[in-house]
Amino acid sequence: MSTVGPGPGARAARDRLIVALDTPDPAAAEALVDRLAGIVTHFKVGSVLFTAAGPAAVEMVRKRGARVFLDLKYHDIPATVAGAVEAAVRLGVGLLTVHASGGAAMLKAAAAASQPGGNARPRILAVTVLTSLDRAALHWEIGVPVAVEGHAAHLALLARAAGCDGVVASPREAGRLRALLGPGTLIVTPGIRPAGGRADDQARIATPAAAIRAGADYLVVGRPITEAVDPVAAANAVLAEIPA
Repeated sequence: MSTVGPGPGARAARDRLIVALDTPDPAAAEALVDRLAGIVTHFKVGSVLFTAAGPAAVEMVRKRGARVFLDLKYHDIPATVAGAVEAAVRLGVGLLTVHASGGAAMLKAAAAASQPGGNARPRILAVTVLTSLDRAALHWEIGVPVAVEGHAAHLALLARAAGCDGVVASPREAGRLRALLGPGTLIVTPGIRPAGGRADDQARIATPAAAIRAGADYLVVGRPITEAVDPVAAANAVLAEIPA
């Protein structure tokens, strides 16, 4: 795996970790954010929690002084995606996702719609290939007969040309993407599992240390922390694996 290293500036370990609040229970999400206060600075609000609680989930995280990664993976016609991004700007999220496979026009619309936020605007991240997919699924189910790495690189370049701030890709592609995109593009990697952890439904995973050394800026970790008997200890264990 590449050792190119991270992109836009060095970050403390706790500023690299994003904990995924993938629960349909708003009270459970709130309790977890409170337990991790002072340890975790970024939380992901994805489709599960957002469907259950709506914008209140974003407000809950922000009221506690943490930043929000809104991971709704917008994928629609350009005008609809632009409207969704404008709404996210008003919510005050820090990062948000669109699907790179939505095409150049959609990606450009998303990037343009984020601009009214000025310096506080959300950073637009284009999702390349979901971490639950492997080469066989990409080929036979999605109909893309190329290697995962090649397709992720193609979509990443498309997103950068459209004005997106970064990409979401598995840690296995992070090294190639960092070398391809250079230091100015954010790389966010889900599919992170602590050393010795189970893979769950993820097909392309890596440890925190391996992902950072490959070039990731942010690591998204869900179940290894949120389903742990002691989430605080689990979060600290992940942070301990992130190299300085």
